[in-house]
Amino acid sequence: MADGSTFVQAFTILFREGLEALLVISALAAFLRRAGAEERITPLYAGAAAAALASLAMAWVFETYFDGNHSDLIEAGVMLAAAALMFYMSGWLFVRQDPRAWQADLNRLAEKALGAGTVLSLAGIAFLAVFREGAETVLFLHALAKSANGFDGSLLSGLAVATLALAAMFVAMQWLALRLPLRPMFLITSAFLFVMGLKLVGEAFQELQEQTIIPVHNETVPDFVTTIGLNGSWEALGAQGVLVLIALVGLGLYVMRRGGSKPAAAGANAGKPARAA
Repeated sequence: MADGSTFVQAFTILFREGLEALLVISALAAFLRRAGAEERITPLYAGAAAAALASLAMAWVFETYFDGNHSDLIEAGVMLAAAALMFYMSGWLFVRQDPRAWQADLNRLAEKALGAGTVLSLAGIAFLAVFREGAETVLFLHALAKSANGFDGSLLSGLAVATLALAAMFVAMQWLALRLPLRPMFLITSAFLFVMGLKLVGEAFQELQEQTIIPVHNETVPDFVTTIGLNGSWEALGAQGVLVLIALVGLGLYVMRRGGSKPAAAGANAGKPARAA
């Protein structure tokens, strides 16, 4: 029975902690494949690999100097940095949703559009997505191993099955992305990153609230807010609401600018003499 419990706990730790990071990385990898920029996936994976190594190092620091307790302040800072990058990439993807901007020469345009700054942002998102949970995952597994029979077959089996489950989800997302039209792929990825950014802001607020840096007022907050995994405080909901409002204003300005540019372009073309057949 103990072996079964260890298996379930090991599976749950890795699958739960790795799920959000995998969803972010697989969504960005799918976007790059769909946009014809597969060569730009390497920095994405490199960021995730670097985060895994950094997580091991940070777990050692926490275990050695903080009695195995992670730092809420460090975690909040990582979350806010990741959220900022996700908001940036969300807007970048939304602005470039028009298939006409990619279809003429997909690889060339992808190479031009995905400049060094954008590629670094993708690598940064991958790094922070993995790093924000990586050290905590290592500490959880280390504690589980100490309370059970070490890294025995049951614990390793749980980790192996969780890895296979995450890998299957990754492959499924890549398969689905290759069958989606380009514009929906951009819009879905943009919306996903924005929602993930909002969620990270709420989680960062929770870490700061646990340190009493930010107050907590959760009276009259509907129960469904915490049920769906969000921070159920008015402070976090207010910050997220401001971010949504900024995004809506930006969306409105973007739509107005696009709507105004089309008539201008039509008028410019109307003044030109027609080409001879």
